[in-house]
Formats: sequence, structure tokens, C-alpha cells
Amino acid sequence: MDTNIKEKTISLIDSLKSTCQTYGMGNDGNEYKIITQIFLYKFINDKFGYALKQMNSDIVAADKWEVAYSELSDDDREDIFDELDPDIPRLYPEHLISNLWNQQAKGDFDLIFDRTMTDIADKNLAIFSTQTTQNTKIPLFEPLTQYVTDDAQRAPFARALVDKLVNFSFEGAFSEHYDFFAAIFEYLIKDYNTAGGGKYAEYYTPHAIATIMARLLVGDKTDLHNIECYDPSAGTGTLLMALSHRIGEDRCAIFAQDISQRSNKMLKLNLILNGLVSSLDHAIQGDTLVSPYHKSDDGQNLRQFDYVVSNPPFKMDFSDTREKIAAMPARFWAGVPNVPAKKKESMAIYTCFIQHVINSLKKNGKGAIVIPTGFVTAKSGVENKILKHIVDEHIVYGCVSMPSNVFATTGTNVSVLFFDNSKTTNKVVLIDASKMGEEYKDGNNQKRRLRDFEIDKIVETFLNKEAVDDFSVAVTYDEIKEKKYSLAAGQYFDVKIEYVELSQEEFSEKLQTYANKLQDCFDEGNRLQAEIMVQLKKVKYE
Repeated sequence: MDTNIKEKTISLIDSLKSTCQTYGMGNDGNEYKIITQIFLYKFINDKFGYALKQMNSDIVAADKWEVAYSELSDDDREDIFDELDPDIPRLYPEHLISNLWNQQAKGDFDLIFDRTMTDIADKNLAIFSTQTTQNTKIPLFEPLTQYVTDDAQRAPFARALVDKLVNFSFEGAFSEHYDFFAAIFEYLIKDYNTAGGGKYAEYYTPHAIATIMARLLVGDKTDLHNIECYDPSAGTGTLLMALSHRIGEDRCAIFAQDISQRSNKMLKLNLILNGLVSSLDHAIQGDTLVSPYHKSDDGQNLRQFDYVVSNPPFKMDFSDTREKIAAMPARFWAGVPNVPAKKKESMAIYTCFIQHVINSLKKNGKGAIVIPTGFVTAKSGVENKILKHIVDEHIVYGCVSMPSNVFATTGTNVSVLFFDNSKTTNKVVLIDASKMGEEYKDGNNQKRRLRDFEIDKIVETFLNKEAVDDFSVAVTYDEIKEKKYSLAAGQYFDVKIEYVELSQEEFSEKLQTYANKLQDCFDEGNRLQAEIMVQLKKVKYE
């Protein structure tokens, strides 16, 4: 592999963002559509060319593969399409970047550019579209130059984008897979993971937490086939990508749903980059709680999966849909949070997702969900009902409390709950990883991230059900009930009292030191009180 491919890819992303800035769309609400779509267009253009070279000796021998491809007969081209892997979009000569490059001098180049993108999307709609809960197809590409307000600037904008794509090829990256593209994807979307994304801001999950969740769920299992993985609050797909990589991309199918249009576009890109094109059909845009799309064969009950992961929004105002959700008591067996009188935005929506995750597990299914750490010691409300249910029914088999400030968009302390619907475990592993991680600056924010050796320690301790001083315990369900259903590891740690032998003289000396300090505090208190009285008298006479 070209050792500079990562640097070149990052440079391409930077140059695309710079072009958006130049044409007035830096930090614009539509910038992410342009960046992700152009990046994807470049990726599939190069992947298509790479595949052709594996199949046709004339094309691989040509100076320019695009020219050799355009000279093929229609029949030869159709033969190639028949042999081509379904994970690769079918591109015609007029769809290639080189063809756009050759038409740049035309005055209506913006229209040519948009038409090229939408035609690629139309011709690949069957495989490369995602859909909404109403079965509306969301195509691979959409017209982009419309986002430039000034008509006269649209053609120059399209030319500027194409200029960035011609002097670089992804070919060196196609032998790479998850680790390379996970890092690239994270860089590509890093500017679009802010809480400023609106009511349903994307809760991007740090790579380290996604890795821990995947490793703990899958464990050391290697003989896995036809596995179905699901995320009801998929966001950009980080949890699902980590899980599928752990299982093997060719051994699992991905199912996803998320209400956010932005997330769906990014999830689509993530699936394509990671070789999971066959799962695009299962990537649904829509409200999971109100209209869960993935159903069982009877079309009535929820579909159930081998693995379910989720990093849902924690608290938000869902008062508009609360009554619809509350009218489904079989799904939301622990109840639905009420609408607070004052802070509607503090409705604990994550509790609905916990219930949905549990409902979506097969009989032997496993799940993991990110939750605010306050949940693990909840004493009342929906939270407490869920806590009692997962302990009484032996569904929860682990909880890992993470360091503070590990998330990009929230300062909330988080933990990860692990579920096993087979209910066969006899010990629950509780880990307090809150003191782990290294600090780093993310803009003006102080953040923490887990290092590789810390991830390994969490995983090994959990899988071995080890008890480690001030770090982990393995407790029975009865012990949890005795602690009033707390899943906080710290409440099970032994309290250590250090005993120091002192002589009578040393003891008297320490006692005198404390007495002196106490007297000093009293004296200072009296002095301050006298000073306040003097000030009050002055105010009174004035």
C-alpha cells in the first residue's frame, strides 16, 4: 500500500472543505452533504476502475483506463456489468470523473455535474439506495450545486470540486479495510458531530467505546455465520461498523434505523466504505420508537437480532410523540417518562431505547447500550423499573463505567450496560474505568480518551470475570438486590482502612495539632463575624 495514502486522503478532505469555504458554505448546514457525497463519488469512481482492471486485460494495459472503457462496445460493457461484484456501482463512461473533467469549459457545467450525479444514483437505485420508514427511496446522490445561492457561482463551484478529484486515486487503499476507513471516516465527519446539529444531534460514539462494546459482545467466538446486527439509534454507524468488523463483514448483515437525515447519509457512506453494501437496504431513516421498521415475518412483532447495540440520545423533548409511544405498553413495559412541567428537554428518552434494545434480542441474543451513569443507581421512576427488571430476569451481565468527557457532544458521565438474553450467566461483571484515559484538548474542550492497553485491560478483566482492587467485581444477582439494585462497581469494593501504630507522645502531638487548627477556625469565624457587624452598623447609619 502507498504509505502516503492516508495523508493524501486527508488532504483531499481538507481541500473539499476549503472549496466549500471559498464558495460561502463553510459550516453551512448543507456542507456535510457536499463533502460526504463528493468523497463517495470519488471513492466509487476509483473502485469501479480498480475492478475493471481485474477483469479486462485491455483496460489494465491502457494508459488511461477511462478511455479504454469508453471504447468498449455496449455488449462488452453489459458483459462486464454481469460479472461485476454487486458491491460496486455500475458506471457508464459519461459518469466518470474524467468525462466531467473534459466538459469543464461548458457554461452550464453545474447542470452537467448535477445530472451526472443523479444519473448514477438512478441507475444504481436498486442496490445503492436507503429508505425511510414509509419505503421512500433515498438515492445515492442528489443535486449539489443548488446549495450555492448565487447562480453565477454554481458552475465555478462544480469545476472547483472536480479539480480536487483528478490528481489522486484511492486504488492504494482498496487492500485496506476497517482500521483505515474507520480513521478516515472519523476525520471526514469530525466537523459535523457537534451538538449544534439540532434537536436530534448525532451522538457520535468514540472509536474506543465502540471497540470495547464489540469485543465484549462477541468475545472469542470465531465460528459465526449469518449473524444479524441491529442499532435502533444508529447515527453514523460507528457501533455497527466495529461490531461487523469483529464478527467479519462477510459473515453478518447490518440493520439500522435513525431519525436523522444527516446520519442516514453518513451511515450510507460508512457502509459502502466498509464493504457492507448489501446492508444498505436495511439502513432506515425514521423514528424508531414511534415507527420501528424492522419487523418479524408476521409484520406485527419486532424483528429480533443476534446482537443489538445502541448509543441513544439521553434526554430530549419528545413530548410531541410521547402519547403514541405510551400507547404501546407491550413494547414499553417499564413505562415512558412523563413530560416535566418546566424542562421538557430533560425527558429521559434513553429509557425507551433500553426497553427497545431488550425487546429486539433473540432468545440467545446479546446487546449493549450507552447510558448516563446516573441510571445504574436509580431509585425511582422508569429507570428503577428497568433496573429491577434486568436484574430480576438475569438479563444484565455487565456494566462498565467510562471516564468523564469521553464524548464529543456531551459532558455527561456514561456507562455501558451489557445484556445476555440467554440468561445463563451467574455473575455480573461491574467495572469502574472512570479513572482511566489520557486528557487531550478538542478545540476549547478538555476531553479524555482510552488508550489501547486500557481497552485491553477492560476487555480481559470483563471476559475473565476478574475482581481487581478498586477496578472490578463479579457479583451475583442476589448481591445486587442486597445493594438495592445498584450496578455501580464502587459500591461493592472493599473499604480499606489503614492502621498506623503511634506512641502516646505521637498521638498527643497529633491531637494537639487538630485542636490548634480547630481553635484557629473558631478565631477566624469570630473575626469575620465582628467585621460583618461593623459593616452593618455603617450601612444602618448611612
